[in-house]
Amino acid sequence: MRKARVERNTNETQITVELNLDGTGIYDVETGVGFLDHMLEQLSRHSLMDLKVRAKGDLHIDFHHTTEDTGIAIGQAFSQALGDKKGINRYGSCLLPMDEALTRVALDCSNRPYLIWNVEFTRDKLGDMDTELFREWFQGFAQAAGLTLHVENLYGDNNHHIVESAFKALARSLRTAIEIDPRKSDAIPSTKGVLGGSL
Repeated sequence: MRKARVERNTNETQITVELNLDGTGIYDVETGVGFLDHMLEQLSRHSLMDLKVRAKGDLHIDFHHTTEDTGIAIGQAFSQALGDKKGINRYGSCLLPMDEALTRVALDCSNRPYLIWNVEFTRDKLGDMDTELFREWFQGFAQAAGLTLHVENLYGDNNHHIVESAFKALARSLRTAIEIDPRKSDAIPSTKGVLGGSL
């Protein structure tokens, strides 16, 4: 079982993450930010990764630190659980509709982190959460997880649908990328024989 537990403590946030890549989509998430909890539950459910998150942050200031640091901590757990990446498909993509919104995600578990974020919102907030913070979560996650990650909302009117389709498309893409290819279960999916750094 590919599992990891991460504790990330700073002056701004205290976060614990438990992640099982080979789970069934069981989640237990408490960040203090309701909309973020909802998105992380979608991430777990649709990737089939079991996810437990406990986050305490300086929410009296705003939701920025909690959102970004949660992305980082989950990304760190993902990277640790994935290990040397032997046997994985490596790549994943998904074109995901949610009512009127359509979002495309493509990713590479390359250990060369990079985020392309082509998502725009027409509202400043969803619930109490600033919509600009969703990019910060994806950036923190991609960086810590070592993902080349492209997220593009092709169209949509409802901001809730747009961001939820992005998290669900990420989840489905991760599910594909981390599955073991039975034809090459003993091999690193690269002609270099290693994934990471500038290689």
